[in-house]
Amino acid sequence: MLKTILGRVPTVSGEIRFMGKRIDGMPASEIARAGIAIVPEGRRIFPQLTVLENLELGGYMLRDRRLAAERIDSALELFPRLAERRNQLAGTLSGGEQQMLAISRALMADPELILMDEPSMGLAPVLVDRVMDAISDINRRGMTVLLVEQNARAALGVADRVYILRSGRVVAQGPASDFIEGDTIAKAYLE
Repeated sequence: MLKTILGRVPTVSGEIRFMGKRIDGMPASEIARAGIAIVPEGRRIFPQLTVLENLELGGYMLRDRRLAAERIDSALELFPRLAERRNQLAGTLSGGEQQMLAISRALMADPELILMDEPSMGLAPVLVDRVMDAISDINRRGMTVLLVEQNARAALGVADRVYILRSGRVVAQGPASDFIEGDTIAKAYLE
């Protein structure tokens, strides 16, 4: 689904609209310029570059150096641990720190919509909580987050609305509060 939104996998049927504009069939670069960013599964940071250099790459479309510096400061404010490691090679960061960097790099584009693919994967529970808190904070700031996450408990803690997909089809949907209590998620996975 995320790859289709990003223009990497063509739609089989239907269309994708973002901010009133049809985006399926557009090149990925235009989709990014339209205001969509991704935090990919597996982080995909640039390990041979520093934290700061990774953030600068996230803001590559910015021509205004002052604005780029402000966004870097904002990203480092969201994750103070990264500020301490700004000159450290990204490949030497812990898994949780790399995930924080991947999120921060996506935020550099100041997108309208941020897609997050399995941000809790491989993280210790305390880091999962920190990442989910950051996702909530990002959403409270007014950014829409589309979270794809198998850790249902963590996802429900930050979601407003839930869609459960199985084999590419929506098998359950509704407000997150409907899923917190009850066995809707278990039923959707086991049917």
